Amino acid sequence: MTLSHKARVQRAIRHQPIDRLPTQINYTGKMATRLATELGVPVGDLPRRLDNHLLRVDLTYPARVSEDGVASFDWWGAGFDTREEGYFVCVSPLQETPDLDAFPWPDPNDPGLLDAARRLISADSGEHFVVPNFGWALFERAWSLRGMVEFFMDMAGNPGYAAALLDRIADIQVVLAQRFVELGVDGGYFGDDYGGQVNMLMSPAMWRTLIKPRLARMFAPFRAAGLPILMHTDGRVEQILPDLVEIGLTVYNPVQPEVADFGWLRSTFGTRLAYYGGISTQSTMPFGTPDDVRAAVRKAVTELAPDGTGLLIAPSHRMMSDVPLANVEALLAAFAELDEEAR
Repeated sequence: MTLSHKARVQRAIRHQPIDRLPTQINYTGKMATRLATELGVPVGDLPRRLDNHLLRVDLTYPARVSEDGVASFDWWGAGFDTREEGYFVCVSPLQETPDLDAFPWPDPNDPGLLDAARRLISADSGEHFVVPNFGWALFERAWSLRGMVEFFMDMAGNPGYAAALLDRIADIQVVLAQRFVELGVDGGYFGDDYGGQVNMLMSPAMWRTLIKPRLARMFAPFRAAGLPILMHTDGRVEQILPDLVEIGLTVYNPVQPEVADFGWLRSTFGTRLAYYGGISTQSTMPFGTPDDVRAAVRKAVTELAPDGTGLLIAPSHRMMSDVPLANVEALLAAFAELDEEAR
């Protein structure tokens, strides 16, 4: 059988038989320029050239940059440092003035918010697995607006305020989730990091009190429509993974090799959880050799998809421009080998 990209993902995350494993390669804007030059294609054609399976759609809103050009503001009003290739919040609007009632909250019912998403979905004609990008979904959204140090202090010393801020965010996200479901997406994609390299960023008890019930509310519109939940959450989060599965998590990303025990994941969750990622962008892709990249692909496939399904294999995060092109070539070659073996 030969499946569409959408059908291949749909079947893989249900642990159903597939013709080959779906693949995905995400990248920063700076890395996109390097890749496009190396592969001889326009930047806009990279997803097709890389054989990506996911189509992530975002909100449509006017771009806004600080007068000095240092901060680029997202829809919520958080400012991200334009001098950084990754994500670095440099303006948190609730940091100095924490009044939630006075804050200019964005309107999730703005009629033009989904214009670009609607065009992309129409142009795709059902080929790819479409997900709305709820990055910085809840906890990260709260600290991006309040400031990381300030929000940690709120959670510990003023949990009523922390809960109120999280509620405001969740209320908006639920409306957006409902609108995306009505638009016809194939699942929900959330990003919210709760772990570091050694442990969680907060206690599991605090997470269960402040984050879990609100995250469950945000998952609910997708679950009610029978759609899967994909979630990116970095770091050591094994203590709360059962909770995430309980509230509807279907696909766990990034399956970060530095902190995730592939064997434990498979033995603990079986077919209740599928995986997206598995190849390190922290160590292997930027600092390994092409042979290391090929070995990482083989390890992820062997340990996370021993039955040939249940995995969307990918680098664990967006590739940045520190990744050698030789390692990208090795990754593409390893993906091609998987394809050949499946024939």
